[in-house]
Amino acid sequence: MDIRQYLEGYAFDCYEFFGAHLMGKGVLFRTYAPRAQEVSLIGDFNDWQGQAMQNEGGIWSLHVPGAKVGQFYKFRIKGANGQLMEKADPYAFSSELRPKTASVIYDHSTYRFEDAEWMSQRSGTTEQPISIYELHLGSWRTKVHELGEAYEGQVIEEEEDNWFNYRELAEPLAAYIKDMGYTHVEFMPIYEYPLDASWGYQPSGFFSATSRYGSPDDLKFLIDHLHQNGIGVILDIVPVHFVSDAFALGNYDGTALYEYPHPDVGFSEWGSYNFMHSRGEVRSFLQSMGAYWLDKFHIDGLRYDAVSRLIYWQGEEARGTIDHTILFLKNMNQGLHDRFPEVILIAEDSTSYPGVTRPVKDGGLGFDYKWDMGFMHDTLDFFKTAPWLRTEHYNKLTFSMMYFYNERYMLPFSHDEVVHGKATISQKMFGDYEEKFPQSRALYMYMFAHPGKKLNFMGNDFAQLREWDEKREQDWPLLIYPNHDSHLAFFKALNHLYLEYPELYEGEYNPEAYQWVVVDDGLGVVYAFYRGLGKRKVFFVFNLCGQVYDFYTFDLRGGLIKEELLNSDWEEFGGKTARPDDKNQTWYYDAEKKLHGLTLQAYNGRAFLVEF
Repeated sequence: MDIRQYLEGYAFDCYEFFGAHLMGKGVLFRTYAPRAQEVSLIGDFNDWQGQAMQNEGGIWSLHVPGAKVGQFYKFRIKGANGQLMEKADPYAFSSELRPKTASVIYDHSTYRFEDAEWMSQRSGTTEQPISIYELHLGSWRTKVHELGEAYEGQVIEEEEDNWFNYRELAEPLAAYIKDMGYTHVEFMPIYEYPLDASWGYQPSGFFSATSRYGSPDDLKFLIDHLHQNGIGVILDIVPVHFVSDAFALGNYDGTALYEYPHPDVGFSEWGSYNFMHSRGEVRSFLQSMGAYWLDKFHIDGLRYDAVSRLIYWQGEEARGTIDHTILFLKNMNQGLHDRFPEVILIAEDSTSYPGVTRPVKDGGLGFDYKWDMGFMHDTLDFFKTAPWLRTEHYNKLTFSMMYFYNERYMLPFSHDEVVHGKATISQKMFGDYEEKFPQSRALYMYMFAHPGKKLNFMGNDFAQLREWDEKREQDWPLLIYPNHDSHLAFFKALNHLYLEYPELYEGEYNPEAYQWVVVDDGLGVVYAFYRGLGKRKVFFVFNLCGQVYDFYTFDLRGGLIKEELLNSDWEEFGGKTARPDDKNQTWYYDAEKKLHGLTLQAYNGRAFLVEF
């Protein structure tokens, strides 16, 4: 690491210098605390009695012969104000299981990845299908559904005893994702954090794989296994704020080293400290954090949380842009792309700030994709609406295509939409229990028909109706009920349709790859459009009102239907329509009038292969 680059905010390799590194027959420890009066090292290797560290330009260091991998340690810092504090290492590679807070010595050289084929073939191009399964590791599957139940002869009473290890999750997770047709898994933050209920979005150890589910080697095994099964891995990162607990980054050297010194901007709405991105040391810290996960863990993409707070003060456009933070974003994204050109960077951004996915050299922020929060809100609002009122809201589903080509969008139905009293995605659908399922199938078919990469939170695929709770596993027992089992089968069919037909992802950010066929039937609440650039296209039609249309006609502008690819109302998915065969064609063509006629069930989506 170049010290000058670190201080000026241009370093991406701080983790190779700071922290605890094996050297000779011991370990070399370094930390940056420029205003500290004294720093000593305490740990297992010195019975927690403390050894004075040497200061050179604010960098405190000490080599400890005999210190070993797996031992615990902290820095005891006498701050600028004379106060003694015990701090976890900001660059620790491993941490003690919460509620304990010590850092743990770890050696990255012990694990050997076996994913060379995946690493050589992965690509950050937009011409690939991306369907992401967003996952919280601690509640995807657990040993028992409710604490107090028995597992392998023992009663599970504590949350940490109920979690599966990273290695234990590897095989079932890879099998599920591969079978369902997802291309990627996105882990909610898996670096260290003290409070389970924060889901990792109030972190304390930005370089430390959370010990809840095992060691860093165990996490590498999980990622390695996913790669060997052709599954990409995306990680949520939090470059905006950090937890306010006394052992973490706050007031690190007795001053506001990482955070703003003023409470008005220093504290976030979540009760955490906001990073002060105008400081070079902070920029280097966060840039190195991103590079670390891509480098040491072979992560394939990063999703930045709360980007609106990096663009505007407190995320509000009326307060103005944060110019130094925008410069930080540009530098971080460009630096990561230069070092890891095949990975993808995703912005969770709800603002209308222009150029989020434009390259930095062209004046943009340099992300590859941006979450389309407008699509998410408008689509869910539409499906919440009573069918007889949807005529008044018809344009909610057409509006997204008015701005879609401004950015490279990803369509998210994420964890944020299934918690805090919002209801799950399928539960949001209008109507009673039975009426929700055909609408939910139509909703997801519309999502996969719409241009943009896809992201769905776990449980969405089998229409979970209970809001997500990090303390409980997903409601897998629901799959004994036909509505949920058939919904999962439909979701699987959607994913595989998406993978099979390049018309659904190649050139999707080209306006010529999307053509409306019906965009003005507000009275009937019917929509229809083509996807694809060539002579072969996929034609989608949706009836999103509660009525059946026995014979709805379309002018396909010279195209001829060759095959029905998918119907959300097929019996195998819980609908009422038999899957067609050679003797049971489901469309009619009037050659004289050049019109196609279809039957459209209520809340129905249909997909056809069309050739010109």
